[in-house]
Amino acid sequence: MSAIGVVSCSCLCPGMWLLKPGMQKMSTLGLHTAARCAAKDYFEVLVLGGGAGGIAMSARMKRKVGAGNVAVVEPSETHYYQPLWTLVGGGAKQLAASARPTGSVVPKGVQWIKSRVTAFDPDKNCVWLENDTKVSYKYLIIALGISLHYEKIKGLPEGFDHPKIGSNYSVHTVEKTWRAIQDFKEGNAIFTFPNTPVKCAGAPQKIMYLSEAYWRKTGKRSKANIMFNTSLGAIFGVKKYADALLEIIKERNIALNFKRNLVEVRADKQEAVFENLDKPGVTEVHQYEMLHVTPPMGPPDVLINSPVSDQSGWVDVDKETLQHKKYPNVFGIGDCTNLPTSKTAAAVAAQSGVLDQTLSLVMKNQLPTKKYDGYTSCPLVTGYNKVILAEFDYNAQPLETFPIDQGKERITMFHMKADMMPFLYWNMLLK
Repeated sequence: MSAIGVVSCSCLCPGMWLLKPGMQKMSTLGLHTAARCAAKDYFEVLVLGGGAGGIAMSARMKRKVGAGNVAVVEPSETHYYQPLWTLVGGGAKQLAASARPTGSVVPKGVQWIKSRVTAFDPDKNCVWLENDTKVSYKYLIIALGISLHYEKIKGLPEGFDHPKIGSNYSVHTVEKTWRAIQDFKEGNAIFTFPNTPVKCAGAPQKIMYLSEAYWRKTGKRSKANIMFNTSLGAIFGVKKYADALLEIIKERNIALNFKRNLVEVRADKQEAVFENLDKPGVTEVHQYEMLHVTPPMGPPDVLINSPVSDQSGWVDVDKETLQHKKYPNVFGIGDCTNLPTSKTAAAVAAQSGVLDQTLSLVMKNQLPTKKYDGYTSCPLVTGYNKVILAEFDYNAQPLETFPIDQGKERITMFHMKADMMPFLYWNMLLK
């Protein structure tokens, strides 16, 4: 599945929605008629990617330069609000609630080029699309998201044809997670975290807490040996929230195994093979009754070895202004960039305001002044009515919105995650 057109993560930030200036006005909903191919081959602002960052920036640029001067390149017919998939996998929301036609979210009047980018030529201010179509630009915004690589785990993705295995990261496998949770009888329930950057680092454990709560409610908890096998050396990157999560893991008798990376799934035998990262080459095999896989992730293929990317394949931007380090008329936002913060939709919301101001000044031949501090957020779902709201900056320091201790589980934060955020996403960020 293409990462393009999928919202970057299962985390959306309250601070950006509720308190930041300029976000309170609601836009009128307007349906957009898709253009199947480029009616013209030059745009003042060209946006690559129709996920959260791409659509948000298309809306902002429409107001700046006029709808007819903006185009968004996006191959997918459907736009997904992926933050909901944690709750879909846990049986608390329906998958259909996370999807809308791409044509309905592209800002009215902005041209939707239903294609995908195949090459960059920033020295000539153009990109190449499928069918050797060239589109030129004055300013380029790259919002291509992150790619999922199930195929890097031996036995996947074909292993998903078997029962007892799911993944909340793909539209094709998220409902299988809920079936695996419901069908659980007894044995090991294993939840994984890969040895790569991921979008929303909290999501792999959120589904574990929901599973534990469901099995407790249905009387199966005593028969479940719940394991969180993570390639990392910590449960979370911010100490305040990590301490709170470790307490929950201890209280709920969950086995926590660090430096364990999933390398193979033998779905026919219900076996998961992990490499011990402290002992390279050494593997261990676990039988499972339920397995939730978080896939390895990486930059979209088109970015790897491209002139706009760093050596790892991420769009190479200034971490404070989001302007490209080499090409001053190129900008990046969201999961596809090398910004040293968590890859979340909350980060995209914060970045969109900074990038809007950066572009305003660049268009006037002025130096950018607004600085992105790395703000991001992750509502850590710890049960069917509990959330720890993690908010933090580049330095992994809490950057909290509310005058309460956000390191505690709260019902109010759950309702914000489950009910308020989807509404605000569709009606505010994308507008």
